[in-house]
Amino acid sequence: MKNKFTIAIFAALLLGGPFAFADSGIPKNYPLTTCPVSGDKLGEHGKSFKVTAPDGTDVYLCCKDCLKDFKKDPAKYAKMVKDAGGKK
Repeated sequence: MKNKFTIAIFAALLLGGPFAFADSGIPKNYPLTTCPVSGDKLGEHGKSFKVTAPDGTDVYLCCKDCLKDFKKDPAKYAKMVKDAGGKK
């Protein structure tokens, strides 16, 4: 029985675990996979969230801790998203 449980856990991890089909809330056409503020992978610290820069650019942050830095210079982070979008 213990062997079957180990195999089931291993298989779940290989298939992406229970979060494989979870909605990240990030559009598929969003050009970044990392937080422009911290550089951490989006979704690594829980569900990512969207903020909108004054120019209307949507920016996704990995966690609310990054919001303080984003607010200091939103144009900088909006530019990062726009520049990454132009490379696709």
